[in-house]
Amino acid sequence: MSRRFSAAMVPSRGLRALCSVLLVGVSARLALGFYLPGLAPVSFCEEKERQRGASEIELFVNRLDSVESVLPYEYRAFDFCTVESENRPSENLGQVLFGERIEPSPYKENKEIRWASRWDYILESMPHTNIQWFSIMNSLVIVLFLSGMVAMIMLRTLHKDIARYNQMDSVEDAQEEFGWKLVHGDIFRPPRKGMLLSVFLGSGTQIFIMTFITLFLACLGFLSPANRGALMTCAVVLWVLLGAPAGYVAARLYKSFGGEKWKTNVLLTAFLCPGIVFTDFFVMNLILWGEGSSAAMPFGTLVAILALWFCVSVPLTFVGAYFGFKKRGIEHPVRTNQIPRQIPEQSFYTRPLPGIIMGGILPFGCIFIQLFFILNSIWSHQMYYMFGFLFLVFIILVITCSEATILLCYFHLCAEDYHWQWRSFLTSGFTAAYFLVYAIHYFFSKLQITGLASTILYFGYTMIMALIFFLFTGTIGFFACFWFVTKIYSVVKVD
Repeated sequence: MSRRFSAAMVPSRGLRALCSVLLVGVSARLALGFYLPGLAPVSFCEEKERQRGASEIELFVNRLDSVESVLPYEYRAFDFCTVESENRPSENLGQVLFGERIEPSPYKENKEIRWASRWDYILESMPHTNIQWFSIMNSLVIVLFLSGMVAMIMLRTLHKDIARYNQMDSVEDAQEEFGWKLVHGDIFRPPRKGMLLSVFLGSGTQIFIMTFITLFLACLGFLSPANRGALMTCAVVLWVLLGAPAGYVAARLYKSFGGEKWKTNVLLTAFLCPGIVFTDFFVMNLILWGEGSSAAMPFGTLVAILALWFCVSVPLTFVGAYFGFKKRGIEHPVRTNQIPRQIPEQSFYTRPLPGIIMGGILPFGCIFIQLFFILNSIWSHQMYYMFGFLFLVFIILVITCSEATILLCYFHLCAEDYHWQWRSFLTSGFTAAYFLVYAIHYFFSKLQITGLASTILYFGYTMIMALIFFLFTGTIGFFACFWFVTKIYSVVKVD
């Protein structure tokens, strides 16, 4: 074969737990106990004392990869990788999704390598952490710049506007209203396609909570690289269990938009975005089946995923939607006029499309360096372990999306354009478009992938990530603007 494959050695459950055993042994003299999060300690001993515990540490391999293909194969897929033992350890859902078919290894442990140095060859192959710190500092500079701009608007310009508006009401010969106060009778007018927007916001809330909890657990060490597949398993389980918040948010916002087709709303929340992701994933799985790759999901696992979706996530979405529709609609601080106000002619910079395109630049600038390492871990088979950096970038991304969207929303309101709902969602959500462009650049400049199947798989999975990222960032921008608009119109006096 022309392709070069490398076997990625992974520790078994016993080997992964050896660190905890050693630490327990050392700390036992101090009457203290310690073990790695998520890994149960296992006792080992010499062969002559076998009755006290295991005496052999088994080694396992996960899959065969190639830099020219995204198709992983099982360790025994080729004649030169023969294994006598049929004993295979259990695999979690995340390992199955990534094609991590665990097999026993014919090679023995290198006892010259100390346990404390077992990850050194991986860490030394990773880029230096100074690049990570540069990414954080770059993101912080952007956040400080945006925070300064928003603070200037909130504390100076906006404060003066509110004081001037409130003062005009006490003057008999008050001048005509102007600026963002002029659209107070239309600011909470229901948006067009409110059904679709509410569904997107429900799914985005589900993704946001799932991402936050997953990264938080990873920072605590429960989803370490040693526990393969745990990150994906945690994310899938959380997504299934968070159907209730998705249904509640979608139903509550749709009711606030004046919608009455609650059955259509809850059905779209439960099936639209998850259905798009599942359809894309199923097509990719068919390609993997056709290529004989170990990443192809077995039929039983596919049925189990569908069962989790239909039997757990969908009922929870209906429960959340029930409570969302049962609750009273969100009360707005100002009344909405019956006749919509005509929007004046807008300049180039206050038109929808230029504002949306500009709004996604700064959030993407906060994450593009970290995005490079994430894509390397997915497509270039590098180990990603800096979840602390990733969680910090996650927080910075939330702040940046919120501040950039609020800033542009204020400019549009001052131009008497009150259509902020979809614009706020698309402004921060457009970060996903820059992510997609970067993924295309990464494919042609960094990867050596050849073959039609591998190319389709790369862009198919990239579209799934782009959709998830679009819903995630768009939801942040909408709720940030919703809070901002509610806040400023609740403190100004209107007739």
